[in-house]
Amino acid sequence: MSDSPDWRGQKWAATHRRIYDTAMHLFQEHGFEKVSVGQIAAGAKVSVPTFYAHYPSKEHIVMQLPTAEQIAQVIDGQPDDLPVSERIRRAVPDWLAQWTPEDLADHLARWRVIVTTPPLRTRAAEFERTTAGMVADALPTEGEGLRPGDAVIVNAYLSAYTAGVLAWAEGNGERKLEEHVEEAFDALEGR
Repeated sequence: MSDSPDWRGQKWAATHRRIYDTAMHLFQEHGFEKVSVGQIAAGAKVSVPTFYAHYPSKEHIVMQLPTAEQIAQVIDGQPDDLPVSERIRRAVPDWLAQWTPEDLADHLARWRVIVTTPPLRTRAAEFERTTAGMVADALPTEGEGLRPGDAVIVNAYLSAYTAGVLAWAEGNGERKLEEHVEEAFDALEGR
């Protein structure tokens, strides 16, 4: 019974969370750049190879990408006849509505680490472009695919989204994330 797939899945999830919790505690206490993978592994009572079996790098603890399936689900809920900008703008509240209070707290903690670590702020742009690619792939298109102008719009909105999340983290979550993102979208649109 102890070798059942459910037990293994639960053990994997518990180890994954223990690594995450240990890393976040160490990042908040010492700063992201002063914490090594070895320190995280030791604190979580796992080996360094086990750490890497759960996270490709320590950056991936704080900078997590959504899955293509998650992006497709939220984009699929938007009417195809709307402009790309409006579909993205409508998708974001749907995306954020899926988060539990615990998810929101985890996101704020991670983004607080990102906002206080200059190399991570820079690296966030890489994750933003990857997410923009998933959004572009999820958008239904006719004919030859997404128009070049639409690809620019997707990237601009993902950049605005990131700016809103960074502002939210800089303000330590005092205002709602949705308000910051909405303001960033308004600024993008010149409102």
